[in-house]
Amino acid sequence: MLSFKLEARPEASRTMSYLSPLIAVVLTMLGGLLLFSALGKDPLEGFQVFFLNPMRSWYGVSELLLKAVPLMLIAVGLAIGFRANVWNIGAEGQFILGACAATGAALLLEDVSGPQVLLAMIVAGALGGAAWAAIPAFLRTRFNANEILVSLMLVYVAQLLVSWLVFGPWMDPDGFNFPQSKMFSDSALLPMLVEGTRLNLAFVMALGVLVVGYVFMHRSYLGFKMRVAGEAADAARYAGFSAKRMVWFGMLAGGVCAGLAGMAEVAGPMGQLTDKVASGYGFAAIIVAFVGRLNPIGIFFASLLMALLFLGGEQAQLYMSLPASISKVFQGMLLFFLLGSDLFINYRLRMRRTLAKAGA
Repeated sequence: MLSFKLEARPEASRTMSYLSPLIAVVLTMLGGLLLFSALGKDPLEGFQVFFLNPMRSWYGVSELLLKAVPLMLIAVGLAIGFRANVWNIGAEGQFILGACAATGAALLLEDVSGPQVLLAMIVAGALGGAAWAAIPAFLRTRFNANEILVSLMLVYVAQLLVSWLVFGPWMDPDGFNFPQSKMFSDSALLPMLVEGTRLNLAFVMALGVLVVGYVFMHRSYLGFKMRVAGEAADAARYAGFSAKRMVWFGMLAGGVCAGLAGMAEVAGPMGQLTDKVASGYGFAAIIVAFVGRLNPIGIFFASLLMALLFLGGEQAQLYMSLPASISKVFQGMLLFFLLGSDLFINYRLRMRRTLAKAGA
């Protein structure tokens, strides 16, 4: 009689830590085939529409890169905190506040021309995201409040704030009562990288942030301290590393990067602020960070994968009459399979042969 048992590994499997995201991606694709069949659609057609159609042209590839920009920015900021066990789950709200702050700078300087407008928007976006992240950081270090719950609840406050702005003081008087701000001036828009596409300078900015994030995590003393704090809290305390400082830096890093992503969104493809500025990037970036193994190099490729899921959902809605939420189903499957695969980093499955009891 065969039986299976999970057995703890003597040490974490490095091989499995790298294979786990790949296994999760393959299982997600297989799960997608089953999902399309369950919905009464041709699985092969669904696979083609969802995963291949978005990349059939250079314009499609540019849209993929554009969609990946906010995911890269947010995920690398979150990864810095996650490495120190600082769980910032409210990047969506910090993204919104960054977009609002950048919009405020653009509207304030709408009669000004020159690169200083974009520079002011970048600074405002980063500060807006950081300010929103500072709230759970303060409550955690001062009152030991749970940063997961506080940062998550602040997302809904941010959504109400942006709604009030675009329905109230920032509503475009010539916008036919749509909840949106004025269109930004040319000086407040990010330059395009490739003519005929929407891919803009934010992509270069995202690559720069990934490089900075890699250097910080793997080549700086503070990055080393944060990694130690996450992997061995007792050793960090013994070495005199400040836990409060880790919380502050982890939260603010996530807030700054999310704020920059919000700025890139309103100064890039949107060109204005609307009540729909939050597109779920902040939550999707959490999956990106873990699929990328909290490493900027992995985050780059994971961002492309997640961007493909966003675009694939749009294609499935257009060509297969499926709901837009199909994209979130694929995101959920990816996270589910990743968590399941990660189990085998620290455990292995043992097959045992047992003898059946006599008379059983």
